[in-house]
Amino acid sequence: MRQEIWDADMARQYDTPGAGMFAPEVLTPTVDRLAGLAGGGRALEFAVGTGRVAVPLAERGVPVTGIELSRPMIDQLRTKVDEATIPVVVGDMATATAPGEYTLVYLVYNTISNLLTQAEQVACFRNAARHLGPGGRFVIELWVPELRKLPPGQEATVWLCEPGYIGLDTYDVLHQLVVSHHFRFDESGQARLSRGPHRYVWPAELDLMALLAGFELESRHADWSGAEFTAESRSHVSVYRIPPVS
Repeated sequence: MRQEIWDADMARQYDTPGAGMFAPEVLTPTVDRLAGLAGGGRALEFAVGTGRVAVPLAERGVPVTGIELSRPMIDQLRTKVDEATIPVVVGDMATATAPGEYTLVYLVYNTISNLLTQAEQVACFRNAARHLGPGGRFVIELWVPELRKLPPGQEATVWLCEPGYIGLDTYDVLHQLVVSHHFRFDESGQARLSRGPHRYVWPAELDLMALLAGFELESRHADWSGAEFTAESRSHVSVYRIPPVS
């Protein structure tokens, strides 16, 4: 399913230089924080995609390796950097392994929710732990499920409405699944629809997955700049750590 979504057409449309998730105000704090957490060591990005984060992080002097399931996304990455600059292992982030040991593994922009079962998500944590030594960190950026906006009997919420775009989510609360629907309108008013399934995860459930994999929660903030995480936060950046050897 994930390979079908991240096909050649999606890879061509994914990059939006200077806007959206590629906007400097979004990307710069992400890269700044990850560079600091790498601590001069090597970083591994799960689901590296087209290199939105990996490329600028490598430019900061952090050696970055990626794992990516979609070959078209890797092809798009290769238009920016070569294999020597950012090596990529083709495979699933829950099971594929990259050579060597890392000080940082990271998984950004809600991507862990692309794993559609709890078992796969737990396996992803264990795979991160497999690549880290004592003191190594696993960083996850993830949205907080917005079920408080879902009245009884209603199955969908609009989470963003702006000129040229409407985003809505449909929920299956029994199975903890959500499908994100993205409607993009051209100048003639014609709409193009893309959809993606996710398994939503509460922060407390994420923490339990981390515990099962041998991590401890080091910090949680509302964003990459370090804002306080509160009951009203719509997303979080959680840093998990393999306990150092005493």
